[in-house]
Amino acid sequence: MQTPLLSFLLVVVASFIGSFGAVFLKAGSKNLKSNLRSLLTNYKLAIGGILFVVSSLFFVKAISQPGAELSVLYPMVSMSYLWAMIWSRLFFQEPFTRQKFAGLGLIILGIAILQFGKQA
Repeated sequence: MQTPLLSFLLVVVASFIGSFGAVFLKAGSKNLKSNLRSLLTNYKLAIGGILFVVSSLFFVKAISQPGAELSVLYPMVSMSYLWAMIWSRLFFQEPFTRQKFAGLGLIILGIAILQFGKQA
């Protein structure tokens, strides 16, 4: 049985939303102090957590589709690294480096190998 296209699309959406969760966690961590009140009143941390939950809901919907293969879909979650690299540059002015591009290339290569390898 082949993993349905809807599952692939849901995982892409999940990785996209999850990557924004990471952005909000980083943004919220800048104002974090070493007390519980600071943690509980930090709206950026709360938004980041909510985005991770929403991302997980999309992933659960993806793997619940008839014919959805976890061994194919779960590695696709690593696409969030692609999004996170872009958001890191846009929001935090983090540099692009050869090592980051090489790592990203390996992730994409791994996803492609899993996709094409299952058809063999």
